[in-house]
Parts: sequence; structure tokens; C-alpha cells
Amino acid sequence: MRLALVTDAWAPQVNGVVTTLVELVDGVRARGHELELIEPSTFRGVPCPGYRELTLAWRPQRQVAQRLDAFRPDAVHIATEGPLGAAARRHCARRGWRFTTAFHTRFPELLESALRIPASWGYAWFRRFHAASSGVMVPSRGMHEHLEARGFRNLRRWSHGVDLALFAPHEGADLGVPRPVFLYVGRVSYEKNLEAFLALDLPGTKVVYGVGPVLDALRAAHPSVQWRGVVPRGELARVYSAADVFVFPGRSETFGLVMLEAMACGTPVAAFPVPGPLDVVGDSAGGVLHDDLRTAALRALALPSAGPLARARYFDWQATCDEFLAFLVPARAASGDAMDDAAPGAARSLS
Repeated sequence: MRLALVTDAWAPQVNGVVTTLVELVDGVRARGHELELIEPSTFRGVPCPGYRELTLAWRPQRQVAQRLDAFRPDAVHIATEGPLGAAARRHCARRGWRFTTAFHTRFPELLESALRIPASWGYAWFRRFHAASSGVMVPSRGMHEHLEARGFRNLRRWSHGVDLALFAPHEGADLGVPRPVFLYVGRVSYEKNLEAFLALDLPGTKVVYGVGPVLDALRAAHPSVQWRGVVPRGELARVYSAADVFVFPGRSETFGLVMLEAMACGTPVAAFPVPGPLDVVGDSAGGVLHDDLRTAALRALALPSAGPLARARYFDWQATCDEFLAFLVPARAASGDAMDDAAPGAARSLS
């Protein structure tokens, strides 16, 4: 199969979307498929409003169209709703090609936090963007229900996975700070609700790994917190293993891949009982979900590593990749073939 994958999120960006897509690209190629990856590095870029450390492609329509036409894909997957995704969507509509999309990030809430744009406006635009998709892949049951309630259609549950070879316990790992260690890894951004974690009265040390637009303000407001920036992905397993609890304060996440990575290293999670944590941790022994985040964090301290490790094994990356391939649809219908958008057989024939 010849798959065109279009994404506005790619390295050197550091976030869960990029991590998922990098793993996906490797998995698709390992299965022998030919892949045309259209990502921002080969385009003229401009800073993203509200997130100046992120770069968006500037006027990419012609180049995207040329690359798609030259590649002649059997399937097209548009992973993001930015300029590259919009250009690919427009070209597919012009050619009469079918395509799939994904809802990785709750950008309407993000735009509301960063730019004061009402979330209802954002959801109206995103609903229109995904309306032509032959399958909108969403990473959790909670997000499926959330989007369905907002009028999105043709949704497909596509759970994410974790690389269990990379993320595993590191015996004796230590961050050199007083224990217990309460850890956060991720973007230091408006929508992450980090203040809910940083303001908690907890014993030991709070440690944050990550960068983002509110880093300077939060670092100034919480000088007792250990701010560690970004480390290479290969070192993250040691960081997770050195923590006693991974605290995930987000309330507007689509999934929360970092929770899986922490559990795969034997570290329990403390989070709110909201979509994302409800799907990743649920009622398992992998962590504690509670409306009081301090209560969740302190209770998680008592959990043995066996619970998080067992929960992480439910999210095998290989199955995630196979599920993605099964949801793809042929870009061009065979002559005389009506091919119902919802027909799973047509999607699976590509994989």
C-alpha cells in the first residue's frame, strides 16, 4: 500500500502527538508499506499564534498538491488540522479522493486558553474540517463521546500504545532530590492545568520536565519546584522510574500518552477522573483518580509497581498500528464500486 500521511506536528516538536506519529510511521514502514510523509520541515514556516515555539507551514497548498499527485497514494491520512492538513483536505476534495483524519488535540480549549477564542467557535470549525472524512480516529472512549455530543460523525476509536521495549523500569534510578518525588512530564502550556499540581501541599519534591509558553511564569511563581527542561526520549524511562508518583493534572486531554509511559516504568499515576485518565488508568491498579488531586497523589504513593506495569501491557503498540491500518480507506474507489464510508471491509483491504 502507498500511504500519504500529512501532519503539522513533527520533530523537533516534543509532544504526545509527535511521539504517536513517529511510532506510527516506523510501524507502517516496518510492515512493508510505502509512505509519503508530508510534515513541516520542508516548508517555509511561521510561528503559531499563542505558541511561538511551534512552526506552521506558510501557504503550502501548491507543494502539498504536487507531492500528493506525484505519489498517487492508495490511502491518505490527515493527522492534524493545521495548514498542511487543510491543504491536503482541499486537494483530496478537488481530486475526489477519500481520506481519514484524526482528532489528537483539543485545540478549541487550547485556543480559548491562549487566545480567548470561544471553544464553541473552534468546535464549529473543527466539525466542518472533519465532516468530509471517511473516518475520524479518536484515541479514547471519553473523546468519542465528547465529540459525538458536539455533532461530530463517522468517529472511529483508535487507542494509542506505548513502546514497552523503550519504557521499562530502571532499577535504582534517582533524580538526586528528596523523596517522595512527584513528577510531571509534558508541555508547560495553558491547557495542561499545571497550577493544580504545582500548588499542592505534598511531601518531598515536585519535578517538572518540559517546556512551553507559560514556563517562565510558572517557574517564577513556584521556585521550590525542580524545573528540568527537556531530556532526550531515550532518557525518559530513567526519569519516570526515579519518580514515586506521576501526577497528571490535565482536564482537557484526548488521551495522555505520558501516563502510559510512566506506568510502563512501574510508576503509578495520580489524576482527575476525566476523559484521558479514565481511559488510560480507569479503575485499574495503575494509579488513583480522584476529584482531589492531592488525595490521588498521596494514595498513589502506596501502590506497588506491579499494578502500573500490568496496566501498561494492555496498550501494546503493535496492536495500535494494526488498528490504524484497518481504519484506512481507499483514496480512489474502484470502477463501479460505491464503497460505503462505514464499510470495514474496504478499510481492511488496504492493510
